[in-house]
Amino acid sequence: MASGFFAVLDDITALMDDVAVATKVATRKTAGILGDDLAVNAEKATGFLAERELPVLWAITKGSLVNKLIIVPVSLLLNAFFPVAITYILLLGGCYLAYEGAEKIIEYFFHKNGKDAEVPVARHQAPVVIDEKAKVKGAIMTDFILSVEIVIIALESVATENLTIQIITVATVALLATVGVYGLVALIVRSDDAGHKLINRSDKKGFLFKIGKVLVGALPVIIKILTVVGTLALLLVAGGIFVHNIHFIHDLFPALPATLKEFIVGLAVGLIVAGVVTLIQKLGFFKKRTPAV
Repeated sequence: MASGFFAVLDDITALMDDVAVATKVATRKTAGILGDDLAVNAEKATGFLAERELPVLWAITKGSLVNKLIIVPVSLLLNAFFPVAITYILLLGGCYLAYEGAEKIIEYFFHKNGKDAEVPVARHQAPVVIDEKAKVKGAIMTDFILSVEIVIIALESVATENLTIQIITVATVALLATVGVYGLVALIVRSDDAGHKLINRSDKKGFLFKIGKVLVGALPVIIKILTVVGTLALLLVAGGIFVHNIHFIHDLFPALPATLKEFIVGLAVGLIVAGVVTLIQKLGFFKKRTPAV
């Protein structure tokens, strides 16, 4: 009996070791997309009134967890019984991400008037006019597409392992993606509140006061940077999906650096989709959505 018990423990220990190694490999392969995920979601989770930031971020986080609960089992089932469908799902997701990125660029260059008035220099100075529900919905949708990419990459990294290791590894990476990304997002969007607390406790002088001033002053800059990085990330991720899954595009312009090719492809696809969407809107099939600030 004792020997049987220890044999089970040995099996569990061996399984956990295999999972740890597989998770490390999968996490390393998804590091780039996780960085893109962070930039995109940090940009989408900012711009709200101070008292609404954490509730909004929690709503997006719960949506992200639901996304993972849907994506992980569906991806495992498709990988086992209908693997070709995964590629088409990725391509559809790539179209959506490219459209998101291209739409931001179009809005910036061609519909900029009056937009700056809605964004205060610091969120403690003036209210922000934002459709909260629409922005949360948009953030969860974008998270869904990015989560599909993360799960697929993690799954591909353990494709040769047995089903048990695949399930545990992919589930672990998916959970780490949500907890890690949105934990960092929470730190970013609440950094100026930490700065204000340091200022109030420092009697307006000393080292803590200087740190607080830096934190308060840095947030608007960080938000602007994340807006740019998030847009680039959307286009790069979308372009990467098409470059890695369509041989014609992969072989096109081999001398171009991979990152530049992915950006060009992502932007081109995004502009094409945006053009199609605009045409459909003009034909009156559905209304133009209000872009999230």
